[in-house]
Amino acid sequence: MINLQFMPSRRVALYMAKLFVTRSFAVLVALVLVLLMLDLLGESGKILGVEGNTEADLWRYAGLRLPMLVSRFLPFSVLLGCLIAFASLNQNSEVIAMKAAGLSAHQILTPMILAATFVAGALFVFNETVVTRSAGFINAWSDNDYEPIPPETGIYTNVWLSQDDVLVRAQQASGRDENFVLSELTLYERVDGRIETITEIERATPDRNGDWAFEGVRRYNAEMNLVTEAESASGLTGITPQQFRLAKVDPEALDIVTLGQTIDDLRAAELPTAVAEAGWWHKITGPLSTILMPLLAAVAAFGLARSGQLLLRAVIGMALGFAYFVADNFALAMGNAGVYSPLLATWGPVILFAALGEAILIRTEE
Repeated sequence: MINLQFMPSRRVALYMAKLFVTRSFAVLVALVLVLLMLDLLGESGKILGVEGNTEADLWRYAGLRLPMLVSRFLPFSVLLGCLIAFASLNQNSEVIAMKAAGLSAHQILTPMILAATFVAGALFVFNETVVTRSAGFINAWSDNDYEPIPPETGIYTNVWLSQDDVLVRAQQASGRDENFVLSELTLYERVDGRIETITEIERATPDRNGDWAFEGVRRYNAEMNLVTEAESASGLTGITPQQFRLAKVDPEALDIVTLGQTIDDLRAAELPTAVAEAGWWHKITGPLSTILMPLLAAVAAFGLARSGQLLLRAVIGMALGFAYFVADNFALAMGNAGVYSPLLATWGPVILFAALGEAILIRTEE
């Protein structure tokens, strides 16, 4: 007879969920603190090496980096937390007691999977409200070599744009619409594949005539070996602020709604959308990987502890979890390169390892 009762008793369910949450949270705190200290050790010299930066900027960096580390390593923490919880349950023969009471492997796992679902939902909200803001600012700050950047929204750094024979590089772009500003702009004008002039511009803003108004212009002519300077000039006719905005799309720094609108803009401009689309779908599948971890770690929960295979089972569970993250990163890279479709790159690893984990569970325990 098929047992359609997926949940154990209320007491057992709460006990399993509590084990899952406490172990995962403990691992997350320890892991994030260690990684944050290592990250600070690597970046503190660069931050303090900039004139004007102080210890307060180190704390500022730590505060911005912390949400990004939590978001990135929460699924790892859930995997390790599940392995610790399952190993403890197995070691104390609690799994044997639950199975002797008539609970199946799926019933034992269900409370943890439900708890992981709530964690995944919280992670999705956290990513969209906190991580995107931190990522947008810290990426722009690090790309600017930790030099001070203005507090405006919509900051882009190290933006490249090509039109006809002119290659444009903006060290920083910020603002919206008529308040759009390019800083430390460099124009490379090419003739027959050779760079003929290099123009450095301190600041550029769009005007109403479809041109850009330049301030602080310094031009080098390679053919004449001559440098000229001017306080103001104009150019870049036909290039719009939106082209600079679409030239560099960072899915990590955009919430899912804004990223969806950006994808529509890229399509309207007939620009590649593979990176943006893969990033959009990964905003969903990334938190979903948290739900997958109890299933992949379940191999450590079953089997007799006295058989001496508990450590081996724990290693197998850890290997399955880390194999998923490797496959996920590889598939995402292939999606960004356009080799895989965005749907396959983001959903493929989730479906594959969910089927693999379920097959192992059914084969060994059901």
